[in-house]
Amino acid sequence: MTTKEKSQLDLQVVNRELAQAESEELVQWGMDNFGDRLVMTTSFGIQAAVMLHLVTRVAPNIPVIWVDTGYLPAETYQFADKLTKKLQLNLKVYQSSISPARMEALHGKLWEEDNVEAFNLYDSIRKVEPMQRALKELNAAAWLAGLRSNQTKHRQSLQKIDIQDKIYKIYPILTWNSRDIYQYLTAHDLPYHPFFDIGYVSVGDWHSSRPLSAEDNDERDTRFNGLKQECGLHLPSTPEEEESLNSSSL
Repeated sequence: MTTKEKSQLDLQVVNRELAQAESEELVQWGMDNFGDRLVMTTSFGIQAAVMLHLVTRVAPNIPVIWVDTGYLPAETYQFADKLTKKLQLNLKVYQSSISPARMEALHGKLWEEDNVEAFNLYDSIRKVEPMQRALKELNAAAWLAGLRSNQTKHRQSLQKIDIQDKIYKIYPILTWNSRDIYQYLTAHDLPYHPFFDIGYVSVGDWHSSRPLSAEDNDERDTRFNGLKQECGLHLPSTPEEEESLNSSSL
């Protein structure tokens, strides 16, 4: 498939054709259609081993983008090192062009302001900018991500194949639930993030993640002080794109 043809993919047709496709088939579809312009991302979160193992079984040398904010717990860095060696990942680490010290000097400790605007600025600097740079430098045409529809309201609206910022998004485990994740980890003897054992169901930066409590209505309440559900990496960047996505999922 040529670049021109890729730009003309009919998402409704593609998603109808792939409606019953297994996770590995979706990864293979991505490889068949995008070849060396297919990338994947990981945060080395609680269940990161599932996507990393599932994808690299099909595409062993796929570029794995990891946006390192500089504020991750020590255990995340250790977990990342363990998985990178175990699965022989072709890891591509990207960081913000602004160091943590410089950001704090210019903007303060944004996570302490406890408002959505401050968190959005933080995410834009530490996550979105390096991610956009990674996709550009790696010449990505399609991106495999481990989002699941039961995680956030936005993710409930996603299709198995979507588009964001003119890059195709493929979600192999979109319809999986927690039981599916556990069974896959167990079947393949894969490790999970050590914070799972102390009550975390989702883990990001040390200052804006916490264990699940009885007062939480949703797992994502444990992130960003419960003020928002998405960090911005998986959101449309323009109103036009958001409208297009919403209409294509009807």
